[in-house]
Amino acid sequence: MKQRKNYAAIDNFRLVAALLIVAIHTGPLESFHSTADFLVTYCVGRIAVPFFLMVTGFFVLAPYQKSMGRSSYQAEKAAGKLWKFLKKTALLYGAAILLYLPVMIYAKQWNNSPGEWLKELFFDGTFYHLWYLPAVLTGCILLAGLLSVCNPPVISLTVLVLYIIGTGGDSYYGLLSQALPVKIFYEGIFTVSSYTRNGIFFAPMFLWMGVIIANGKIRMSGQTALTGFLISMAGMMGEGLLSFSLEWQKHNSMYLLLPVVMFFLFELLLSAEGTFTIPMVRDVSMCVYIIHPICIILVRGLAGVLKLTDIFVEQSLIHYLTVCALSLVLSVGIALGMQAFRNRADAAPGYFR
Repeated sequence: MKQRKNYAAIDNFRLVAALLIVAIHTGPLESFHSTADFLVTYCVGRIAVPFFLMVTGFFVLAPYQKSMGRSSYQAEKAAGKLWKFLKKTALLYGAAILLYLPVMIYAKQWNNSPGEWLKELFFDGTFYHLWYLPAVLTGCILLAGLLSVCNPPVISLTVLVLYIIGTGGDSYYGLLSQALPVKIFYEGIFTVSSYTRNGIFFAPMFLWMGVIIANGKIRMSGQTALTGFLISMAGMMGEGLLSFSLEWQKHNSMYLLLPVVMFFLFELLLSAEGTFTIPMVRDVSMCVYIIHPICIILVRGLAGVLKLTDIFVEQSLIHYLTVCALSLVLSVGIALGMQAFRNRADAAPGYFR
């Protein structure tokens, strides 16, 4: 069967996903209609983080799985790629912690309890949006371990069970916690991680889906993928509204239909034709994710100084668009600097690299 090699749509969607993450933290439609904002922000917007996890599974973990049982050279190359990704992500997380440290101190969000600090470092993230980085690190390490001792069907069952448990502590917590043993079980989890949206219960499912799509033989047309995506997205929006209206949600990152939505979305992107890729989209999308909370603070602060809070903060759509614009401008500047640094490093003599 012909392998798919055109990943332009996957790359370009990185920027869409990054802007959806900004929407989650700004509520762009809140000024117009709270239900519409919920559907856009906490249903449609919830595809963003799983997308990034699936990209990691597709491009990093899939070669690692495929190399197992092959030549030592191929295995070492794939393991080296995985290790490089883990090291790069850990360094990025460390840099992000340092970047937001002044903000945390100013906002008096710094936790002096060693136990709580470790909880934030390994599960919750040291700032509210940084939880993704320890989640992807933990999820990759967990899956790499499972790949060394389990076959694919067992891994599939394991990540599915973990995800269902996680969903029970997320969108369905209010329902399931009415049973005392279940409540005690989840309270035990919440002493270690504030949410089940983490590298144990959340990330492995989507990382593994990326692996399965990359190494499996499932192929579908763009029309089929689009139809499946629209139907499953409509179902997930209904699921989100139901669990929200019945006050079941402890959080709203995990829905039962989310993996189905993500499967069809990823297949849709893989089926897209065209080779145009937005310049520097990988670096720009990563920078938007990292710096957008700082941009939220800057927009709020500048709007207060200029006495334009009613326009640039209280008007939610303008607030969202302004934060996006500032995030993109700063991210493009940072990405250009990163590219220039790489070019200089590549051009330097070997002993300077």
